[in-house]
Amino acid sequence: MYRTHNCGELRINNVNQDVILSGWIQTIRKLGGMTFITLRDRYGLTQLVFDENISDELKQKVESLGREFVVQVNGKVIERSSKNPKMPTGEIEIVVNGLSILNKSEIPPFTIEDETDGGDELRMKYRYLDLRRNPVRKNLELRHRMGQEIRKFLDGENFMEIETPYLIKSTPEGARDFVVPSRMNLGEFYALPQSPQTFKQLLMISGFDKYFQIVKCFRDEDLRADRQPEFTQIDCEMSFVDQEDILNTFEKLAKHLFYEVKGITYNEKFPRISYQDAMKYYGSDKPDLRFDMKFVEITENVQGKGFKVFDDAEYIGGINAKECANYSRKQLDELTKFVQRPQVGAKGLVYVKCNEDGSYKSSVDKFFSQEDLKMWTDLFNAKQGDLLLILAGSKNSTLNALNELRLEMGNRLDLRDKDKFAPCWVMDFPLLEWDEEEQRYFAKHHPFTSPKDEDIELFGTDPGKMRANAYDFVINGVEIGGGSIRIYNSDLQKKMFEALGISKEESEDKFGFLLDAFKFGAPPHGGIAFGFDRWCSVFGGSESIRDYIAFPKNNSGRDVMIDSPSQIDKKQLDELMLILKK
Repeated sequence: MYRTHNCGELRINNVNQDVILSGWIQTIRKLGGMTFITLRDRYGLTQLVFDENISDELKQKVESLGREFVVQVNGKVIERSSKNPKMPTGEIEIVVNGLSILNKSEIPPFTIEDETDGGDELRMKYRYLDLRRNPVRKNLELRHRMGQEIRKFLDGENFMEIETPYLIKSTPEGARDFVVPSRMNLGEFYALPQSPQTFKQLLMISGFDKYFQIVKCFRDEDLRADRQPEFTQIDCEMSFVDQEDILNTFEKLAKHLFYEVKGITYNEKFPRISYQDAMKYYGSDKPDLRFDMKFVEITENVQGKGFKVFDDAEYIGGINAKECANYSRKQLDELTKFVQRPQVGAKGLVYVKCNEDGSYKSSVDKFFSQEDLKMWTDLFNAKQGDLLLILAGSKNSTLNALNELRLEMGNRLDLRDKDKFAPCWVMDFPLLEWDEEEQRYFAKHHPFTSPKDEDIELFGTDPGKMRANAYDFVINGVEIGGGSIRIYNSDLQKKMFEALGISKEESEDKFGFLLDAFKFGAPPHGGIAFGFDRWCSVFGGSESIRDYIAFPKNNSGRDVMIDSPSQIDKKQLDELMLILKK
């Protein structure tokens, strides 16, 4: 027996018990003739005591110990004289009378503590050591707990978990596929799935009316904090349902997770916002509703006064930063530099201070009177002490810049509390998006999304105005998931392919299997896919999904621990009939 207890479970009621513990040495402290060691395993920490009366043999073993040695000890639990309230086991310690060194350790390249001295790349290179740290372990415990609760809920709702293939056909539409050469079919390639989309629709045609899968997906795209080349989806599909059925079902799932994992109860329905209103008031299809600060458009109210920046603008709008009229010139200059950053894209910033004496101070006083500024403040519903921040330019770029400014002010004013959650649904997305460079439409979500029934007739006249039966689930400005009611008949699917510029031959080549399946009695169906990694990171209060993945890639798509991707030898290339071009 390597252990009778783990390092996190012993308490004051275990005093006088003989125990065996195993784990890693976290710290060694020598005080006079006594040695104190903190022993760690997955469950916690326990303090070990070696007093000055131990045998010479045991003393020699203790002298040889170092950080991260793997040891087994046996001893007696005693009450600790100087208790540590920060440790769950802080009321007790173990007086050791036997020690076995199970394995030695080199000095680790960084301290394995909650607050480590290791940088990101170093910790990724030695990820197996990083995983020993409490914060990383707790992240994976949260992920495990959420996965168990998701399965429990969906099983209770009669969903069946069904696995779908990883080696599929390449149908590039959106992100790039990862491709896999086939040795048995030379010159041909599999692709790794960006999602199980077509398979879950085929399962609906097969009669499995409630499917789910917690599944790996793969996209060869540029990385950022909330993207990895391989990520995990909670993939779900239902038959004989409309949009309302799906929203109600998965709102129940979200409320279940909020309650079971975070201890938060939601009795009211989650807010529902149209895509049009989300863009109008927040400049984003994933608005952060933890704070207000909605956009106010003033284009028609401020033009014609000789201020060229406004007069030449397609859109003029801003936000009311309440109780910020005391912002200094330095702070306003910082905000101006912020909106001028390339990733924000504004040319400048106009401000109006609503002074406590009822007057107004603005960066455009030369062009606008106190009466003009009073009219602006009325439009913003501003009070004395408030600060208006206004941007102007082309509509789309200005809305995007205002979104970034709004989030920046939310950060500066501590309005984006990680322990506060504001879930919502965003609805009625455009079905199609026009790409100027390629001069064609692309699917806003994917080619199998159904349009609103009343918009189907626009396929032949104005497809850009069509709305999708699509919905996104958003928490705190992060898109957690999205889905749609699917097209389930061949004629409508063919119209969709035509609108996307996909020829009959190309659609047959890429999706013929699905179009054929539609001919054999496809039921009405729809579904949703949640980003499991993202949901974990939002619940855990982190901006990076890497913190919730056991072995993530870095921003270059590399696993620096195993040095992947890597070259393969010539024999493998020859078997696959591949030649590398330089």
